[in-house]
Amino acid sequence: MAYFVALALDGVLAGTIYALIALAFVLVYKASRVMNFALGEWMVLGAVLAGVGSQSLQLGTVAALAFAVAGLAALAAGFYWLVARRLVARPAIAAIMVTLGLGMAMRGVGLLAFAGAQPLVPPDLFGQPVSIAGLTIVAGKLATAIVASLGVALIGAFWRYSRTGVALRAIADDPQAAMASGIDLDRQLAVVWSLAGMVAVIAGVLWSWVVGGGFGVAMIGLKVFPVVILGGLDSILGTIVAAILVGLLETLGAGYLDRFLGSGFGAIAPYIALLALLMVRPYGLFGQARVERV
Repeated sequence: MAYFVALALDGVLAGTIYALIALAFVLVYKASRVMNFALGEWMVLGAVLAGVGSQSLQLGTVAALAFAVAGLAALAAGFYWLVARRLVARPAIAAIMVTLGLGMAMRGVGLLAFAGAQPLVPPDLFGQPVSIAGLTIVAGKLATAIVASLGVALIGAFWRYSRTGVALRAIADDPQAAMASGIDLDRQLAVVWSLAGMVAVIAGVLWSWVVGGGFGVAMIGLKVFPVVILGGLDSILGTIVAAILVGLLETLGAGYLDRFLGSGFGAIAPYIALLALLMVRPYGLFGQARVERV
């Protein structure tokens, strides 16, 4: 029982980071109906910029983080104004190919430009284990989960209560009606893309802290794909729930099934669950079926 609880707790801690990453994906999709498959590369670039600000520019930790946030927000807003706004209402494959191409370009350039960059937060910071209710947890993982949970709560509050969040929800429900009521679509969508860039920085720094840096982290962008599909592409609550479930599936699958089905089965368990769910609920756990008048 103690082994199961330890695995489940580790899965929940990982799920909180998945939730933060997936929300950056879902917010952009809800508002603009564009899928950003370059999110993993954005995370890597954000973490690298934070490290460059701290190590090369000799900025403090907070200033280095602000430097990275400003850089990614500018990149995200620029990408929206130059590319993404021309993809709105276009076939989904167009946005997929464009964002995949952006990610590949960023990965190739980043490997050359930022080779050897050090992370903002040393991996051994809070590396010692702590005991809570008889369970041993790495302090760094716990701190990361707390920061990620706070980020998820702030994003939810922004979407639900802020004036910009209300405008974005109106755009998500009916862009034509929102524009007719005086909402500047381009301005609000640029804001949500910039927010996705900011979230990518935080998620990249946290993920690099727990797992390690390098451009291999970019694969996390594809790793959260089961999260957003399981939860429902247009559901923030569903994304949070699905992120926890995916974290649990990974750790429990690795802990109990890897020995029988081969090493690495836990990593593909969420994709198997995704296939099974799509047979029953094609729109995800909390997604809404699109109703079209014929």
